[in-house]
Formats: sequence, structure tokens, C-alpha cells
Amino acid sequence: MTALAPDPELLPTADEPTLLHSFLEYYRSIFVRKAEGLTEAQVRLQLGPSELTMLGLVRHMTEVERGWFRRRFMALDAPPLYYDDSDPDGDFHPMPTDTMPAALAALQLEIDFARLATAGMAMDALAMAVPTAQRIPGWQPSLRWILVHMIEEYARHCGHADLLRQAADGATGD
Repeated sequence: MTALAPDPELLPTADEPTLLHSFLEYYRSIFVRKAEGLTEAQVRLQLGPSELTMLGLVRHMTEVERGWFRRRFMALDAPPLYYDDSDPDGDFHPMPTDTMPAALAALQLEIDFARLATAGMAMDALAMAVPTAQRIPGWQPSLRWILVHMIEEYARHCGHADLLRQAADGATGD
């Protein structure tokens, strides 16, 4: 299993960039650890009426990383990996041939890109992309906003992953 990133709560006097990046790394490491080591059946386990699965969550977070760091922050042409206009929630609809190892590898590529793209960047650096087809046309969030949003995304989905993992094999905790 992946080792957890250092607990950011142990850095109470860190500067803002160090603190935000460390919280994001911490949640990324928890999320990946929750997804590792499950069988093919376990990564496709659904609870209740939700179509949420561990495999779908990993694919979703891959799209989230890709969207915020490649498309928005760096303004790169990076088409979605798992969804399109015919299935906007395609990240949550894996095909029988899709696997967790492939999904985790794709997530790791996006995380590695995000780390490189944001290394040494000022918290006030604005996203380069100004898409017109968005909820607030012309809105350009700062790196600070993106990092806080990514922490929120991972924290929320770590909760989902906790439930799915416990249902799959009984594992609990970070």
C-alpha cells in the first residue's frame, strides 16, 4: 500500500503554500490507499441506490485533477479521459474492460503533472484558461483557490472511499 503523506496538522507553523500543498498531498495519499489492494469485484461494489464505485471515484478524481491543473490552470488542450457529451458522467460508468490499475496509473500521471505545474508558483497565480462555457464566464481562480478546492474534493471523496472500502473488505481508518 502507498505510504501516507506527512500529516499536515503536524506543520502548524508552515507557510501557506507548504500547508496547502501538504494538505492536498495528505488527502491524495489517503484516497489512493483506500483504492489499492481491492479485487475487481470490490472496486465495482455499489452501495444502496448510488452508482458510485471505487473505480468510478478514482476515474472521477483523475478527471478533476486533469480539469483543474491541465485544462484550467495551465490552459492545455487535454480532452476528458472518461466522459463525453453522450455520457457526461462517464467517469462513473467504467466498462467491463476498465481496471483499477489502469485508473490508478492515470490518476498518478495527473497528480504528477499537477505537482510539476504548481511547483514554486505563487498562491496568487491565476489560472491561464478563461473558458467561456463555464458557470461564471471569464472567472479565473488563483492557485490558492484551486488548491483549497482540490482539498475539499479529496476530503469529500475520501469519505465516500471510506464507506466503499469498509463495505468491500472491512478496512477502516486512514
